[in-house]
Amino acid sequence: MKLRGWVIAGGALFASLAVAATGAEQGARARAPGASPEPVVVELFTAQGCVACPEANLLVEDLASRPGVIALTYSVDYWDYLGWADTFAKPEFADRQRAYQGNLRLRDVYTPQIVVDGYRQVSGARPPEVRAAVAEEAARRVWPPEVQFMNDGGRVAVGSGSLPEGGAEVWLVRYDPGPATVEVRGGDNRGQSVRHVNVVREIVKLGDWVGRPQVFRMPEAESDQLATAVLVQAKADGRILAAAAL
Repeated sequence: MKLRGWVIAGGALFASLAVAATGAEQGARARAPGASPEPVVVELFTAQGCVACPEANLLVEDLASRPGVIALTYSVDYWDYLGWADTFAKPEFADRQRAYQGNLRLRDVYTPQIVVDGYRQVSGARPPEVRAAVAEEAARRVWPPEVQFMNDGGRVAVGSGSLPEGGAEVWLVRYDPGPATVEVRGGDNRGQSVRHVNVVREIVKLGDWVGRPQVFRMPEAESDQLATAVLVQAKADGRILAAAAL
C-alpha cells in the first residue's frame, strides 16, 4: 500500500505526516503476499433481548480475531420493551442502523444485522453468507485514502483520494476491545450469559473529508481502556472508503 497526498503545509505537521507515511509503507512491505491492504469493517447491530443474537455475537467474535477485519458491536435499544433493557445500548447506535436502513432501502431495522463496509448487509443468522461477504470485500480494496493516527494521540490524518459524489465524512468509534459477558435476567434470553466482542461505547462525527489531506482532532476518550477506530464514509450511500483502528 503506497501512501498518496500527504503534503500539508506546516513544518511540524509535515514532518509528523512523513513519519506516519514511512511507517505505513514499511508495514505494507512486511505484509504477506495476498494480504488485504485495507481492513474490512464489520458492524453488528445486536440486542441482549434478541433470541437470535447470541449466535451472531459469536460469529462476529470469530471475525474480529482475523487479520484485516475491524469488527464493531452496536447494541440497540428498540427491543428493551420485551423485558430486558440492553446494558450497552444507546439511542445513537439505533440511529446509525436506521441510516443504513435508508441507504440499503430496507423496509425496517432488525437484529442481528451485519453491515459490511457500510454498503452491504447480511443477517447475522446466516454465517456462510456473512463470511462470504467479508471475503469478497477483502478482495475489493481499491486505493482508498490513507488513515494515520498522529503521534500525539489526539489527532488523526486522512490523506487524499477520490471523493465520492455527495462527499464523505469521518467518524470516530470508541469501543471495549475484547469480549464482554452479560447475565440476562429478563426477556426472551432470561438466564443466558450473552457474550459480546468490541462493544461500541461512543460514536462521534469528526467532520467532513473533502478529498485532500486533512487532520482531525479526536475528543478525549471516556476511558483509557477503550480502543479507537476511524471510518471515512461516503455520505450518499454509506460506503466505508477507508478505516483504521488504534
